[in-house]
Amino acid sequence: MMMETPTRILLADDHELVRRGLRTLLESQPGLEVCGEAANGRVAVEMSRKLSPDIVVMDVSMPELNGFEAARQILSKQPKVEVLALSMHESQQIVVDVLEAGARGYVLKSDAGSELVAAVEALKKHEFFFSNRLASSVKNLDQYATRRRRGPVKLPGVLTTREREILQLLAEGCTNKEVASRLGISVKTAETHRAHVMRKLNVDTVADLVRYAIRNGLIQA
Repeated sequence: MMMETPTRILLADDHELVRRGLRTLLESQPGLEVCGEAANGRVAVEMSRKLSPDIVVMDVSMPELNGFEAARQILSKQPKVEVLALSMHESQQIVVDVLEAGARGYVLKSDAGSELVAAVEALKKHEFFFSNRLASSVKNLDQYATRRRRGPVKLPGVLTTREREILQLLAEGCTNKEVASRLGISVKTAETHRAHVMRKLNVDTVADLVRYAIRNGLIQA
């Protein structure tokens, strides 16, 4: 009798204790294997490319590159990967944003102990899964299911993918030089992107960028 190929899972969360708990929970189940761990969204994108997991379980709020952008980047290159979002937020707008980024499931961290395995099993079958406390509040699910089958949805906002990356880094307190170093671009290019971001968002200060990032779930307050 041939053994079933295990489902390979990549964990992405900036807290080591959380990753350790998720790994223990998932690997206690037959047929599930954690193939890697990432401490931020940028590493998650790179590890997904190298490891080709079946499912990425990803925190929404991570440093350097948040879960929204990481999901978009992963799915743009690996459309067959399933993404399950983890978050402490019950905001319906954040659920919608995660869906539009291409994720198929959303589990509240407070409910992960009882719902994570069921969520992974649902994604294995390419089905949607939402925490019980959220499922009734997610409207127009059919619309998002149709979009997800076609891949990640382009954000309705005015910022490009690179500009959203730079917005998050600036909001986290990085200087232009640090942004350039992390993204592998010149300082002049980083400064140009920063000017474009501030002009498009019609803001004048970094404090305004921070408020925008917090309001839109890109960083935590």
